[in-house]
Amino acid sequence: MRMILRQLHRLSRDISGNVLPLAAVGMVVAAAVVGSAIDLSRNFKVENQLQAACDSAVLAARRTVATDADTTTPVNGLAPSVHTVADNYFATNFNTVQGTGSTAFEVSSDDKGQTVKGAATTVLDTVVMRLFGFDHFTVNVACTSSMGIGNADVMMVLDTTGSMGEALGGSTRIAALRAAMKNFYTTISTATKETNARVRYGFVPYSSTVNVGRLLKDLDPSYLADSWNYQSRIPIFVNLSAGTKTGSATVEYESSGQTKTKGKNSYSYNDCTKALPKNQTSYSDTGSPTTTPVLSGTSPNITVNVVTRQEQQMLTYTCEGNWSSYYIYTTTNKRTKVTTEPYKDATNSTGGAGSTFDHWEYRQVTGVNTSTYKTFARTTVPNGSNGAAVSYTWGGCIEERSTSNTATFGYNSITGITPSSALDIDIDSAPTSDPATKWGPLWPEISYRRAGSSSSTWTRAITEDGALAGSYCPAQAQLLKEMDKSSFDTYANSLTAAGGTYLDIGMIWGGRMLSPDGIFRNVVNLEPTNGGEVARHIIFMTDGQMDTSNSVPTAWGLDWWDLRTTSDGSESTADARHTSRFLAVCEAVKAKGIRVWVIAFTSGLSRDLKTCASDDSSYVATNAADLNTAFQEIAKQVGELRITE
Repeated sequence: MRMILRQLHRLSRDISGNVLPLAAVGMVVAAAVVGSAIDLSRNFKVENQLQAACDSAVLAARRTVATDADTTTPVNGLAPSVHTVADNYFATNFNTVQGTGSTAFEVSSDDKGQTVKGAATTVLDTVVMRLFGFDHFTVNVACTSSMGIGNADVMMVLDTTGSMGEALGGSTRIAALRAAMKNFYTTISTATKETNARVRYGFVPYSSTVNVGRLLKDLDPSYLADSWNYQSRIPIFVNLSAGTKTGSATVEYESSGQTKTKGKNSYSYNDCTKALPKNQTSYSDTGSPTTTPVLSGTSPNITVNVVTRQEQQMLTYTCEGNWSSYYIYTTTNKRTKVTTEPYKDATNSTGGAGSTFDHWEYRQVTGVNTSTYKTFARTTVPNGSNGAAVSYTWGGCIEERSTSNTATFGYNSITGITPSSALDIDIDSAPTSDPATKWGPLWPEISYRRAGSSSSTWTRAITEDGALAGSYCPAQAQLLKEMDKSSFDTYANSLTAAGGTYLDIGMIWGGRMLSPDGIFRNVVNLEPTNGGEVARHIIFMTDGQMDTSNSVPTAWGLDWWDLRTTSDGSESTADARHTSRFLAVCEAVKAKGIRVWVIAFTSGLSRDLKTCASDDSSYVATNAADLNTAFQEIAKQVGELRITE
């Protein structure tokens, strides 16, 4: 190289015949320029590939930190399993370029895995520049990954139906859900440590209804109706002492038959005639009379008839026989005298002094006063034994407001929910003075099926036979709020399994409680102190398909009798109708920019659930490990796992 420089220096001072030498020099310079371009291009390509491999490796490492349970002694601040994952990702993504060697990669962490740092190096041999004394380039890159979360509102809409209580791998499905929720919280909490990010959590446990009564009462008590119609029963009392006679007594007779008895003594005809007793020519009373109140009509206009029954008999005697022997025969005629005296009952619906409980009347009871019950104060009603007064306190579950029992529902960004009369799936509008726009308190203690024990014996007519319909009220829902680990775990532990699967009621209230335009918008739109944007998420978890019932109290009453969602009370059509509601609400929620995540804790993901989910936001979990993984994958995306350098 020195010789070339000396020659160039000499030639630069020799100005005679220098055209050819100068051309030679130009060729050398051009070769150097072209050669450097070639090798620098190769260097740039290798550096980009090395950087990409480094980035992918630290992302994988940080993801593993969030889910890995390896407790082995850390190496450079990370568990050995994290190193293994990172090394594998790096090796897969760095395809050795011809001429590279001595490639090395290492990850480390100074903050227990919160931030994962990576460093990669390789040596690239030159192709042209080695002619000019440059044999190789050393390429170094650095990369860092963290879960630097932004502001997020997470509404967990959770299936807590009866099937969630089933056994699963030595535990239960509901226990697996609690554990996955807690791990989700830990992942997000780790990501936000030492940041000013705001994360809020809300919950809507659902089964055949939701428990949102206290939320509505605290928001505006007028949103809850002061009276409601229930499929129930009323006690019917007879009160003769307070009654007033309304007409003359009616006498009827019921024949009981006739018997003929032969006497023991044998007579001649003359002696028989002399011994013959005198006939009893009219009926006379026998035994003690019985008096029974009998009701007719419908409450509250019930006529009380006092019915007295008195057995009576009349005797006749005859001599019967032949020429040598006659006997006295006694013929007994029996009948029952029935005397009916009509009275008007003055206090049949509530009893009172002199009242006697007669029977229950199973029917729809309209206009039941709920003004006290909806405040969670003890409310007394005549529903105890023989119509005795008993007190009940509201558990908080609701019946939905006015709806349509049509088969098909939809959502359009311009027209909104259709049909518009289906206020139950309108997630934004607030109640007005119109009672149809308000919610009613579900009152399971006074909710009764009518007649019989199964659908084959149920009737829609008023009966004197019925049965308590049952109660399936999930844990109380919670509006969005920041939570520490203790309060989050306490809520998760409160979840219990009972009731049928009404996917629509869960999504309806998940949407209502996360909508920036709905009745809870003051909570939803509360700006974080850091001034950043807020990402909104619904995590919708279910372990099954729609499973409705027409004979238990639900958000839509007892559908066999109330007919709020079907025209005939049939369960065979109810599932499809509720599914149509569900899908319409899913679209309304997604139209607000809310990301809907769906986890199917079952053998497969139905088309309806996949349709409900946002793009690339649905998971299937067949066991507890899968469920935990699904929650973790969502946590990573809610947590915005990313490259930070």
